Amino acid sequence: MNRVVKLMLKKINWVAWLVLVIIWNYGYPNATPLQDVSVAVILSILFIIIKKLQSRGLQNRSSRSKFKD
Repeated sequence: MNRVVKLMLKKINWVAWLVLVIIWNYGYPNATPLQDVSVAVILSILFIIIKKLQSRGLQNRSSRSKFKD
């Protein structure tokens, strides 16, 4: 189940990133290409950090379950 949860979180994160990039592009149509790339990179870094935090959370949950009776 842990593998399924990781795959689902990966898909959700990717869709959320894509939606935010689309909102940026439609919300700021006069943005320069440099601004577009900068926002996409910042969002990517943000989602990498979120992914690491989520994986730590999943590891903590799975390690706790090993100690249950």
